[in-house]
Amino acid sequence: MTTALITGATAGIGAAFARRLAAQGTAQAKGHGAGHNLVLVARDAGRLREQAAELHDRHGVEVEVISADLSDEAGIAAVEERLGDRARPVDLLVNNAGFGNKGQFLDVPVADELTMLKVHCEAVLRLTTAAVVPMRERGRGGVVNVASVAAFVPRGTYGASKAWVVQFTQGAARDLGESGVRLMALCPGFVRTEFHQRAGMDTGNIPGWMWLDADRLVDAALKDLARGKSLSVPDPRYKTLTGLARLAPRSALARVSTRTGRRYGPR
Repeated sequence: MTTALITGATAGIGAAFARRLAAQGTAQAKGHGAGHNLVLVARDAGRLREQAAELHDRHGVEVEVISADLSDEAGIAAVEERLGDRARPVDLLVNNAGFGNKGQFLDVPVADELTMLKVHCEAVLRLTTAAVVPMRERGRGGVVNVASVAAFVPRGTYGASKAWVVQFTQGAARDLGESGVRLMALCPGFVRTEFHQRAGMDTGNIPGWMWLDADRLVDAALKDLARGKSLSVPDPRYKTLTGLARLAPRSALARVSTRTGRRYGPR
């Protein structure tokens, strides 16, 4: 049975990946008639244990937990070590951990901005590297790095960090094109998770049509990964918006992004 490691696994998109992979596995695993064993990573040890027990009881998969803070050196190192364990190989890595800061540039302390960069960029780089080295040796494996549609608009540190995730992932995917290892950046829009609540953001003014369902998003993402895509924007609405963003003049896009970000988005 194959194994998937998911960071930020206890809520939202990460939890949806855990449910989906435990139940059915990716397209590569379906032929074996079983889901993935799981390694779940998050900060809250209690929630991890509850989630592990539920997934094990419901789907009969083995679930390992790692309580780790990916803004901390020790936390990143612990997950790197697990990904590099060749006796217990990880076949799919989902780098999902992340957060947003509330406020505009200079409203947010630099220390908080640097913490975001450590989670969104340094941890993604290091964990992807730790996973891909043994995957390339085996000639198979996959990595999903969760970014955001915010990557396509000029909007503060959050959008910049997610743009880095997209560029890094697509570049690495090209470099590993003949290796049998697939890398994909996943760019969702607004998803009903704990993300905004944790950042202290009011979501009451976000139009209903902009919200996505986490389980449907994960289904679409795994299909895109199986097709070999290096970028997944898993909804026609957001595909249209990101397409328009790429065509719009940067100055006009920056003005729209600033107005929209003040109402809806993280910094």
